Amino acid sequence: MPLVECVPNFSEGRRPEVVAAIVQAMAAVPQVHVLDVHSDPDHNRSVVTLVGPPQAVAEAAFQGIAEAARRINLEEHQGQHPRIGAADVVPFVPLEDMTMDEAVDLARGLARRVAAELDLPVYLYGYAALRPERRALEHIRRGGYEGLKAAIATDPDRAPDFGPRRLGPAGAVVIGARDFLIAYNVYLTTDDVDVARRIARAVRHSSGGLRYVKALGLRVKGRAQVSMNLTDYRRTPVHRVMELIRSEARRYGTQVHHSELVGMIPQKALWEAARWYLQLDEFQDTQVLEPRVWQAVHAPTRDVLTRLAEPGPGPAFVTLAGYVGAMAAALLAKLAKVGEAQDLRARALALRQTCLRWAEADAAALQAHWAVVRKLGERPEALPPALQEGPRHILAALREIQSLAQALTHLPPAARKDVEALLPVLEALIQALQTFVPDEAAA
Repeated sequence: MPLVECVPNFSEGRRPEVVAAIVQAMAAVPQVHVLDVHSDPDHNRSVVTLVGPPQAVAEAAFQGIAEAARRINLEEHQGQHPRIGAADVVPFVPLEDMTMDEAVDLARGLARRVAAELDLPVYLYGYAALRPERRALEHIRRGGYEGLKAAIATDPDRAPDFGPRRLGPAGAVVIGARDFLIAYNVYLTTDDVDVARRIARAVRHSSGGLRYVKALGLRVKGRAQVSMNLTDYRRTPVHRVMELIRSEARRYGTQVHHSELVGMIPQKALWEAARWYLQLDEFQDTQVLEPRVWQAVHAPTRDVLTRLAEPGPGPAFVTLAGYVGAMAAALLAKLAKVGEAQDLRARALALRQTCLRWAEADAAALQAHWAVVRKLGERPEALPPALQEGPRHILAALREIQSLAQALTHLPPAARKDVEALLPVLEALIQALQTFVPDEAAA
């Protein structure tokens, strides 16, 4: 099955409820998996990593763009990171059984849809670019939202590839196809942003530095930061970038304090860094223990039970309720087949998918919400309304499953016993889940 990665960047990293709503809108698309959510309040930006089949991931990206456009106003947005849109940049990266040309088609198809259905200006970049100069993201994003707003209507060089030549509060969207990119930030032991800018100038390719490195100097979390995109880690590995930054930092009387990843990194990049720093000249990828253990032991058996037991935010009671609902629906589909009730079987199978879809969407939204809260260091008194959507949809599905169970009357005695045993379980689950939806609990 073809798989594609999508890494949409949203101009919001300070309001947990907004980030959670955007993530949930994407995670609710069937077959889409949210692998990571990275939010930064100084950049005021969130980066989400999605994987799944191409059309499903494109649908998820569209839903995320639409939700961001509804909730983010760039007229009020402030942050360190350059941006021109609420959904600022949406790249597709081919993973398995998929070519770059197919990723380009996916990006261009999404661009047309966003322009037509959301009435937003859309620019294409990377391999999907329609103009050679627009392959580079920074060319499209120069001047930021404010600069683009002043030029989009009159400057032919700033005209979008699709959509209107005007900029509203949701801004524009940049959609493209690219290879793997590592977003990598290095913090210095100084707060002097000028030092970070000088080091960024020495590192980035456009000003004479390393090939496949883009860099800016910023002040983040009270420290000078060299913020980078590494566009080809195979040709310019991470360790080479770090060593150049260390060397330049010494020149200005400072040092590397620590570094961070934004989003995810291919394991090969880390293995290459280990190979270089540890001088493991004969190192083989197969010598890494955890991937071998995973393939041998965990991959065939990892399931929701494992995920529920893991510490930290993510799957919790609502996910549990969704999976129990999905199992109940699956059982009813089996029993409906026994009772030759094909219409009930079809409905039960559909409800199984609904429960699974919203169980995963709720888990992803919960994880995204608490990721932002941890960054802000402030614990909200109540969870945002977006985190009521999962329980609400699962609750509605459970009620339908309960009705289907009650409608399965023409069954052999043994099968009827299963239904009778299932009904009180469903009722108890419905009662418990109502407490997660305030208006339901009040009713």
